[in-house]
Amino acid sequence: MEGQQVAEFYSDNVELGGGPFGVTLNFNRSKRTPSAPGRPTEYEPEVTIRMSWEHFKAMVFFGWRHVRQVERDIGVSYPIPTTLLSQWGIGLEDWEGFWKPAPKGPSI
Repeated sequence: MEGQQVAEFYSDNVELGGGPFGVTLNFNRSKRTPSAPGRPTEYEPEVTIRMSWEHFKAMVFFGWRHVRQVERDIGVSYPIPTTLLSQWGIGLEDWEGFWKPAPKGPSI
């Protein structure tokens, strides 16, 4: 791929779907003009990515591990507002359990 242009995208919304044989991620971007007051944000499709469940599970794990390492290395946390968690149907206990620090112990 040396010398080839690679497409770059910005996304502030993602839709996740799948069936027994794979996962589809639709990455979207907010429209340039804001929605009318009281109306939900409107999005434009940016890119669709399809992959196997195995690939998706590995990608989720690598992303989780990377975020934890970055937060640990630079001493920050990237909080998600509880109102968003509620909108997404994610309980605070589930969220905090997913992101809780690993127990101290020998490195593998």
